[in-house]
Amino acid sequence: MSANPTPSSHPALAPQAKCDVLVVGSGAAGMAAAIKAAHEGLTVIVAEKSPHFGGTTALSAGWAWVPGNPKGAAAGDTRAEAEQYLQELAPDTYNETGVAGFLDTVPEAIDFFENHTEVVFSYPEKAPDYQMDLPGAKLGGRAILPADADVRILGDRRRELQPYLSSYTVFGYMPQVGPDLSQFLHANQSVKSFTYVAARLLKTWTDIALHRQPLKRTNGSALMTRMVKSALDAGARVWTDAPVVELIKDDGGAVTGAVLGGSHAGTVSARLGVVLAGGGFSGDRELRAQYFPHDRDGTEHFTPTQGHDGSSARLAMSAGGGINADVSSVGSWAPVTVFRHLLSGTRRLFPHLRQIGLPGMITVDRNGKRFGNEALSYHDFGGAMLKHHEDQDSTYAWVVGDAKLMHKYGVGFAKPWPIPRTFYYRTGFLHKGKSIADLARKIGVDADGLAETIARFNRDALAGVDTEFGRGSTAYNHFRGDPEHKPNPNLAPLDKGPYYAVKVRMGDLGTFAGIDVDSHSAVIRADGTRVPGLYAVGASAVSVFGGGYPGYGSHIGPALVFGYRMGRDIAGLAAEDSRAGSSGKTRASGA
Repeated sequence: MSANPTPSSHPALAPQAKCDVLVVGSGAAGMAAAIKAAHEGLTVIVAEKSPHFGGTTALSAGWAWVPGNPKGAAAGDTRAEAEQYLQELAPDTYNETGVAGFLDTVPEAIDFFENHTEVVFSYPEKAPDYQMDLPGAKLGGRAILPADADVRILGDRRRELQPYLSSYTVFGYMPQVGPDLSQFLHANQSVKSFTYVAARLLKTWTDIALHRQPLKRTNGSALMTRMVKSALDAGARVWTDAPVVELIKDDGGAVTGAVLGGSHAGTVSARLGVVLAGGGFSGDRELRAQYFPHDRDGTEHFTPTQGHDGSSARLAMSAGGGINADVSSVGSWAPVTVFRHLLSGTRRLFPHLRQIGLPGMITVDRNGKRFGNEALSYHDFGGAMLKHHEDQDSTYAWVVGDAKLMHKYGVGFAKPWPIPRTFYYRTGFLHKGKSIADLARKIGVDADGLAETIARFNRDALAGVDTEFGRGSTAYNHFRGDPEHKPNPNLAPLDKGPYYAVKVRMGDLGTFAGIDVDSHSAVIRADGTRVPGLYAVGASAVSVFGGGYPGYGSHIGPALVFGYRMGRDIAGLAAEDSRAGSSGKTRASGA
């Protein structure tokens, strides 16, 4: 990639388009910037490198962590509590200026999306923060989620929407976290739940047969359906299969556009600048080796994200920017299982985001020992998994359960009774042993260690108290368990064979280390000066939470808020950069 391209260096590529703002990436951050900029009367082009818009947001649960939203504030959530919680979450990397900007903008941004776009949010009564033991944490009011959407509102462009992650659907249907998912978890235990699930699956299969995709979109797919519709209605041009190959700079180093490839090959002139929103760098093997201590050779990390290939980071670096890794965690960790497609043999991934805190399920290392509270958030449990394996040459663990667990809940992708399990064995996802010792032998775990661990866990489960790691001791733990299971929603003995295991490796939902930006999302150089005309939002940019993961939607919340700010402010920032450039003055970073 050339660091300093100009239009004349590409004689075969005639200027294709002009706009005020070129947005690179079509996830929540990019689309938020595009929607608001278009509403401000600016001309906007969104360049998405993949054939589908929506990015990782469209694969996600779609929650947005936005403390201070109007309904949450009305219910009693205060700014002081949010600030306290975020400071306690990552005290050594707390970004006071960035957090202030985020909290200042939340009410305005949410009001805009709800009242001036197609976006509709719902406000669950209960969505506990991930660290409920910290001061300032709240049981609800901060995490909101999108209402379902009908993909037909996108018209002829509906098939450009990013498909669901197939391993995370239930036979094509994507359950929404909350009551919807609860019905699926109890489908083999309740006639009411079975009828509910059957109706949704039948509707999904009918839609796929008639329309080649499910028409009802849930979770992040619903959010992106609504955001893309809003962007198109506002006049933004949304291009797919349009990777940005190079940035274009003028003689003074200001970014003035980009060279695109794919179906929209050519140059785009962007009068007010370029906004990088194309995801983080967890899919870039070279950058992972540099910033992920557990993956120095590029073989120990598996990302289920879409588009987090480091392209935005590399574009920023080509213009003089850099990566800021001064965060408490460089990634938002998510344990994943790596298995294979039964027909093609290609690699598939299942991220364990919801289930490993259920009763009757434990996670052990190669010695058969537990190493953390499985009912923590996937990020926090992933962090415990990394710390536990710091001195090992490979990072992996085993989720273990018994026949009762498999019959009632299943394990992630492996569905419970009455779904046959042969498929899951053949793909390499699920392993089975007649006894604890037999299972240990088959998966290469110390049999004595596993037996001792299960015996201790079973005693604790019967008493309802995890004496080793405190599993089931917080409201968030309980939210990840089964509220109908007593006395502890997260604990049940493993005492009925056969026994089952699923291998988990380290994955992520994005990076918290990212392009270094100031408090206005302008890309900055190592000396703190801005790269004129270049901005970064979303997972492309360094985390405003300093690497902390506060709750459901910790990526999407800041993506919506800073994307909105970007769209609102870019004209003024471009003018400020122009004045600074002409006077030789610069603005120091607020990040």
